[in-house]
Amino acid sequence: RPAAGAQGALCYTRLSRPAGAGSAPAGQLHARPANPLSPPRNRPEGKVLETVGVFEAPKQHGKYETGQLFLHSVFGYRGIVLFPWQARLYDRDVASPVTEKSENAAGHGSKEVKGKTHTYYQVLIDARDCPHISQRSQTEAVTFLANHDDSRALYAIPGLDYVSHEDILPYSSTDQVPIQHELFERFLMYDQTKVPPFVARDTLCAWQEKNHPWLELSDVHRETTENIRVTVIPFYMGMREAQNSHVYWWRYCIRLENLDSEVVQLRERHWRIFSLSGTLETVRGRGVVGREPVLSKEQPAFQYSSHVSLQASSGHMWGTFRFERPDGSHFDVRIPPFSLESNKDEKTPPSGLHW
Repeated sequence: RPAAGAQGALCYTRLSRPAGAGSAPAGQLHARPANPLSPPRNRPEGKVLETVGVFEAPKQHGKYETGQLFLHSVFGYRGIVLFPWQARLYDRDVASPVTEKSENAAGHGSKEVKGKTHTYYQVLIDARDCPHISQRSQTEAVTFLANHDDSRALYAIPGLDYVSHEDILPYSSTDQVPIQHELFERFLMYDQTKVPPFVARDTLCAWQEKNHPWLELSDVHRETTENIRVTVIPFYMGMREAQNSHVYWWRYCIRLENLDSEVVQLRERHWRIFSLSGTLETVRGRGVVGREPVLSKEQPAFQYSSHVSLQASSGHMWGTFRFERPDGSHFDVRIPPFSLESNKDEKTPPSGLHW
C-alpha cells in the first residue's frame, strides 16, 4: 500500500514483477531514489524500477483538474483524472444531528443518515498496472447495457474507475504519454502551456455528455463493523424490455477495507433485495464474484462490481458479509442499505459506446 510521499520526491513503478516477487503493488512509492549500482539485498532478481514522476502536495481544498496524474493510495496503480463527480456520501459511522427511525423499505438500521457532498473522479488506469491489481480490484468495473436485442447483455470499458478525492496521490511527469490506455490519446492531448499539461479533447466532452446518465456517480454509502468498512456505490444502467415487461438494471461497486491489523477472510454474502413491486428476494452464497478475498495489513482492501435487475423502477438492497478470523471464529459485517433509483427522464440507455 503506497504511503504519501513528500512533495518533490521521486515516485517509481516496477517495470516487471516476477513470480514470487512479493505482495507490494505496482506504483509502490519511494521517498528517495534507490542507487542502481547498489540494489537492496531484498529486491527480487529481475525487478526493475523506473522514475514515473515527481510528487505534488495532495489538495486539502478544491478539486483536481482534468489531466491530473496520480497514484492510487490504496491499490497503487497509475492513473489520470478525466473529470470529477459530486456525490452525496451517506456515512453511517458519523452520527447525524437528528436520530430517528428510518422510513425506507429496507428497514435496516434505526437512524436517519444525512448525506454530505464528496468529490469522486472518473479516471483511466494505466494498462501496465492492471495485472498487478487484478486480485484486489476489478479493472473492468464500469459496465453498460449492450443492446436492445438481449436484455441481459453487458459490455465493460477496461481500465475505467471511480476514485475518491482522498485516494489521489498527485504527481507530475515530463512524459507526453505517461499513461498507457487505449482511450488516453482519444480523450486527452498534451499542452505544455497548461497545468496539468493534459487537456480534454472534444471527444472526451462529447462522450461525457452522451453517457452522463449511465456514468453519473450520485450516492455513496459507507458503514463500518468491527473495523471492516464497507462502501457501496450504486449506478443506474437503464431499462430493457423483456417478455412484455420492463427490466431495470443497476450495477453496484463495493469496496471492503480492513482498518485493523488482524487478518480476516470474506467467506459468505447475504443480500436482501426489495423491489417497489412488493417482492423481497434473499440471496446467499460463498464469497463475492467467485472469490473469498483475504484482507490483511499489507493488502487491506478489495473492490468489485456486480449487477442487479428488478421488474420495477426502484428498490432497496442491504445485507451482510460473513468474515472469518485466523482462529476460525466468524463475524458479520453490515452492508449499508442503499436505494436503487432509475432515471425516469432518460428513456433510452446507450446501445453502444458513444463517442
